[in-house]
Amino acid sequence: MITGELKSQIDAIWNTFWTGGISNTITIVEQLTYLIFIKDLDETETRNERMAKRLKKDFNPIFGKDQQDFRWKNLKEMDAPARHQIFSNSVDGIFPFIRSLGSKKSLFSTYMKDASFGINKAATLDQVIEKLERVDMESQDIKGDVYEYLLSKLEGGGTSGQFRTPRHIIKLMVELMQPTLEDTICDPSVGTAGFLVAAKEYVDKHYDITELDKHKDHINKHMFNGTEFDATMLRIASMNLFLHGVEEPNIIDVDAVSKDNIISDAYTLVLANPPFKGTIDKESIAPGLSNVTKTTKTELLFLALILRQLKKGGRAAVIVPDGVLFGSGKAFKSIRSEIVKNHKLEAVISLPSGVFKPYAGVSTAIIIFTKTDNGGTDNVWFYDMKADGKSLDDKRNLLVDEKVFDAFSFGDIFAKEAKDDQEDLHSKFNLPDLLARYPKRNKDKRARTEQSFLVPFKEIEKNDWDLSINRYKEIVYKEVEYDSPSEILKKIDSLNLDRMQINKKLSKLL
Repeated sequence: MITGELKSQIDAIWNTFWTGGISNTITIVEQLTYLIFIKDLDETETRNERMAKRLKKDFNPIFGKDQQDFRWKNLKEMDAPARHQIFSNSVDGIFPFIRSLGSKKSLFSTYMKDASFGINKAATLDQVIEKLERVDMESQDIKGDVYEYLLSKLEGGGTSGQFRTPRHIIKLMVELMQPTLEDTICDPSVGTAGFLVAAKEYVDKHYDITELDKHKDHINKHMFNGTEFDATMLRIASMNLFLHGVEEPNIIDVDAVSKDNIISDAYTLVLANPPFKGTIDKESIAPGLSNVTKTTKTELLFLALILRQLKKGGRAAVIVPDGVLFGSGKAFKSIRSEIVKNHKLEAVISLPSGVFKPYAGVSTAIIIFTKTDNGGTDNVWFYDMKADGKSLDDKRNLLVDEKVFDAFSFGDIFAKEAKDDQEDLHSKFNLPDLLARYPKRNKDKRARTEQSFLVPFKEIEKNDWDLSINRYKEIVYKEVEYDSPSEILKKIDSLNLDRMQINKKLSKLL
């Protein structure tokens, strides 16, 4: 969550737009996004230059010899009128340049073709760049927080259950699914492309340069896919992926669960956090989805869509509101039975209800399943995540050391700690334990009083396909012994006697 100094910095930039005569919220968000993109382009170029120099290898520069004035490091040093001229030049200025990035026929190029400069005053641009330069956005976490805060200012922002997934939850889901260079990955509600960016970071970390180069065409053109119908989100997602080395991501402009989306049997991995409370007109729903679950609720339709879009053997990790797990309506039961009976449900991971605060307090879970078309669910692994490393109030403060929080996916960081320290850390931060147990989930023989356990298919079927952890978890109540009433009265009398003696002593002092 964006707080403190960072929030104040973004608010100051926002006020600069207002005082400069730009009051349209969408215009401010888009112009700020373009400036952040231009800043990131230069930072990416600088990293590539250093890496090429260190490895003594050539690289394809983003900026040509005649485009060095477009680099942020040079733009920020110019006087205000000269800089404004570079931005406002509609023939060979900086905006024609960013529209030309990527191939001419790519979707990136399509969504960027409408990118245009909208800051008319040189003084306003000068102040915005000066203030933006002070904002440290090297961390993807911070960049995501800034995007979320900007988008929350859009009219209608935060409605229909659309909230940015916390970065560590995205990272957790990617680590659980372990994407490979052979995967074709999709997020059907792509937003700012957080899941796809995290998947790209994962493969960059787990494969060497030789392997990445071998799969370069697949990475650039086929590996990363998504759907989004908001024009601002389309540009942000495309720019975000471009900055992470995906030159031509397939982010399609379409309402994912509508008749216009005809994609099926296309992906090997889906990572998603679909809208929780959205609805769609019956007439607009893709016919195949209604065959699986007859509803207008987007949280159910997206699950049917994911099953349709996965290839046989494809995997999915999806965040759903708790209502999907236990809803008694026919549509809720039909989608649950479809996943459990006709495919393979691997796991249900209950998330703390404060994960999406301050934007929403809804209880959610991650469900992980594999498309088989012929069943395969034998036991479902349940994990009750009680602590995600942050406070579960609106402030969402870190409860563990930042290094521990950031490094949870890089091996068992608790192993070197003393047992008492391990227990203390686990009480605040369950993600390392979850990641360690998930690969061994089918051998989890723990009792249902524990944090994780297995539930057989037959029991889930018997319970009307209910997937809520509370249906199966056993609560152990500790017996509390109380003194007898006569003993309690004796203690009260003794306390009264002590009180009277103290009062006498105090009276003598007066």
